[in-house]
Amino acid sequence: MSCIEQMKYTIHLQRISFKEAREYIEENSDEVYYVSPGYKIFKDYYIIGIPPIAVGAKGNALVFPYTKPCHGSFVLSIDNEDSIKEINRLRETGKEKATTTVKKSKSTESSRSPLTSYGDMWKK
Repeated sequence: MSCIEQMKYTIHLQRISFKEAREYIEENSDEVYYVSPGYKIFKDYYIIGIPPIAVGAKGNALVFPYTKPCHGSFVLSIDNEDSIKEINRLRETGKEKATTTVKKSKSTESSRSPLTSYGDMWKK
């Protein structure tokens, strides 16, 4: 396939942030895998975004973020023979995986304290 838009897909969310896409995929998938930006799916499509990028499996459907320049990010799912192959490839490559039980228990928050302002960041 040369373009994701030529495939039969379902839009779950549209015009969202990378974080919102990741959270949706984590909450609505049976299996969640984390890939790096540039990870290739369906032979011709590169996933872009801010890591960690979540790619989910729900039944035989592959659930993933899709970013279209000038239109924003979307969460799509594709349920066909190619999606089954992609899910199996994710399982075989040993990408970082979170199962349903792991993803429901929230991990501890970041240990970094938030900056209060841009000016405070440069004060000495």
